[in-house]
Amino acid sequence: MANIIFWEKPGCQGNAKQKEILLASGHELEVRNLLTETWTGATLAAFFGSRPVAEWFNPSNPLVKSGEIDPAGLAAEEALTLMTEEPLLIVRPLMQVGLERLAGFDVGQVHNWIGLKLEAVGERDPKNCPCVVS
Repeated sequence: MANIIFWEKPGCQGNAKQKEILLASGHELEVRNLLTETWTGATLAAFFGSRPVAEWFNPSNPLVKSGEIDPAGLAAEEALTLMTEEPLLIVRPLMQVGLERLAGFDVGQVHNWIGLKLEAVGERDPKNCPCVVS
């Protein structure tokens, strides 16, 4: 069992499903609001590791969906600046266990990191939040 700091967008259905999976898997959550946290580029970068910049972004964000922001065309520093100014651009959730951090909810990656009861995952893919950004 892990004690997870879980940054979410309050009211997000995808984040609610992800929390259900983590709790059903025996983990404890300290839930925080992604939108009210004071983010810096350095703090955010720790969640992304060596992943491509395009994977740092919430694919459901209207600016990303419309092509107004092209995550694949951004340098890391540009992306981090945009995200600190507009946290809705950040892929959700952000999670931390001890000093280890992870962005997004890829079931396989989360299972390898802290363990999941895969029967708790069910049919719905909890990876991408289907929420409308507001």
